[in-house]
Amino acid sequence: MRRLILQVQTTADGYMSGPNGEMDWLTFPWTDDISTYITDLTQSVGCIVLGRKLAEGFIPHWASRPAGESQEAVDWMNDTPKVVISDSLAESPWENAVVAGGDLVETIAKLKAQPGGDMIVYGGGTLVSSLIAADLIDDLHLFVNPTAIGSGMPVFPGGAYQRLRLVDARPFECGIAMLHFEPKR
Repeated sequence: MRRLILQVQTTADGYMSGPNGEMDWLTFPWTDDISTYITDLTQSVGCIVLGRKLAEGFIPHWASRPAGESQEAVDWMNDTPKVVISDSLAESPWENAVVAGGDLVETIAKLKAQPGGDMIVYGGGTLVSSLIAADLIDDLHLFVNPTAIGSGMPVFPGGAYQRLRLVDARPFECGIAMLHFEPKR
């Protein structure tokens, strides 16, 4: 069965974005050590899972082949099949992406049962919170940026009680620290 991996950027105080969706706290540029970690993390991945709001910016951004990104990263982002979780879209307006909606637990169970590599979730915030609250994530890779913002959209929504087991923790030269957890089930 495929695993559902979460890779998310977070502030030191646990937010994915500021109160109005701000992301100006992200640490850039990345250093080679974090880029290598992410390349290794995505080796088993055969599908990218996105929420609709994130997909609206994410897919066109990578399709534009942004300058400053490695050709390998651009190709991987464009060539990897995507599933957009949405109840408002009937079909995908993007190449190499399908839409899945309905009950989130059922949808993810069907995706996990399909053949292929693991799935990685990059967001958006509402989808990430819903997946965590429903205990659907198999591996959590939290990239903790060295900034606290005080309020915003939390990675772990209220009421999403989970016991986690720390698998790995490592600092990167750019100042980001990675915490890899697995849920204790």
